[in-house]
Amino acid sequence: MEELVNTIVGYIWSDALVYLALGVGIYFTVATKGVQFRYIREMIRLLLDKSHSSRGVTSFQAFCMALSGRIGVGNIAGVATAIFSGGPGAVFWMIVMGLLGGASAFIESTLAQVYKQETHGQYRGGSPYYIEKGLKLKKFAILVATVTGLSYGVLVPGVQVNTITDSFQTAFGLSTTISTIAVVGLLAFIIFGGIKRIARFADIVVPFMTIAYLCMMAIVLVVNFAQIPAMFALIVKSAFGMDAVFGGMVGTAVSWGVRRAVFSNVAGAGEATFSSAAAEVSHPAKQGLVQGFSVYVDTVMVCTATALMILSTNMYNIVGTDGKMLVEHLPGVAAGTAFTQSAVSTVFSGFGASFVALAIFLFAFTCLVAYYYIAETTLVYLDNQLRFPVLKTVLKIVFLAVCFFGGIQSASVMWGLGDIGFGSMCYLNFIAIVLLSKPAFKTLKDYDEQKKRGLDPVFDPRVAGVENADFWIAYSDKHRSQ
Repeated sequence: MEELVNTIVGYIWSDALVYLALGVGIYFTVATKGVQFRYIREMIRLLLDKSHSSRGVTSFQAFCMALSGRIGVGNIAGVATAIFSGGPGAVFWMIVMGLLGGASAFIESTLAQVYKQETHGQYRGGSPYYIEKGLKLKKFAILVATVTGLSYGVLVPGVQVNTITDSFQTAFGLSTTISTIAVVGLLAFIIFGGIKRIARFADIVVPFMTIAYLCMMAIVLVVNFAQIPAMFALIVKSAFGMDAVFGGMVGTAVSWGVRRAVFSNVAGAGEATFSSAAAEVSHPAKQGLVQGFSVYVDTVMVCTATALMILSTNMYNIVGTDGKMLVEHLPGVAAGTAFTQSAVSTVFSGFGASFVALAIFLFAFTCLVAYYYIAETTLVYLDNQLRFPVLKTVLKIVFLAVCFFGGIQSASVMWGLGDIGFGSMCYLNFIAIVLLSKPAFKTLKDYDEQKKRGLDPVFDPRVAGVENADFWIAYSDKHRSQ
């Protein structure tokens, strides 16, 4: 099975997907005049607005739900594998992809808001919804919903659980079976509580875990301050083939940097569109800006923090394109969480492995919560009239069973299945958001114009020239009557 999975991953994650992700990020950055850069202050202002919502979730909660999906094992184990296979230069391209991905995240989340709908008292939306309403391609929308549901309901969750159990075994000596049972039990409590419980959980846990992890990184870097200039020089030189040791790894540096950035922040893959649509805001672009900022937090801050800790402490191995080791600071240690655990242990002796294990648990568990919400939303789309209400219960059971399976299986198989799921979604959603560029640009233009007039933007699709945004017609009419 492992050989088959790796073969499929090789086809999906070819250079075509790497350059598609870069190309789409560049296209939206240029076309929006760098929306992810010129609106940074606005992003933070919107993020701090914690207005309550009766039918949806707040913009901040939607941000936390999306961030819980973005921040996961990719930020700890994924960064380590990028360095192992792509060298220090992969970190540079990871950051570049994060900066460009902010524009892709803005576009997809804005579209999710434009074409959202109210279903059974809750806001629902995401990539299948905007494909059906915006592109008017029902079959394409069903395909995307099916692939997304299978990815987040079956293929991807195992990566997170597997990494949790592996880190707990390393740090505390717990058997993978015991850890898996504990994780699945806690997860069952959360997902059977519904969207509001999911939002409240993310609202509390995500800010805490992110701040704690960044504080840990800061301490490690302060201790290794003398190494920082040489470390940055190594990253830049390696990224452009100017380093004597890593000069021949430019192609793999780009590939692994982009690959792990996309896996980590999933900008443009459609993941954040589901939580974005659940937010209650007065203009779609507001949530687009908030989600653009979440990519910065994930890749530019958290992923970079992990990379800097690993590189500044020399706690890493690097394999060349010929399969031979170029650098082996940790003989016999496989790429993954062990790199980060070793790096933290250089400063917090005897505590590093435990701290990283706890961070992995928080990061990965919130990812699992977000994954279930996405899988449920695709199910609601496919069964819009709730003709088969039992399907939600079936989904919960299957999701928990997959998580249990992932916790006790081979890590390489779980990572391979995760790559298949993410890669498949990336192809479909990148194509969709490029085809839907026009309504996204019109929505941004409407937001820009209202901001220039000193208004708090309220979206009216008739004024913006966007069709099939039925929810917003009713919303703007209600706003005018108040």
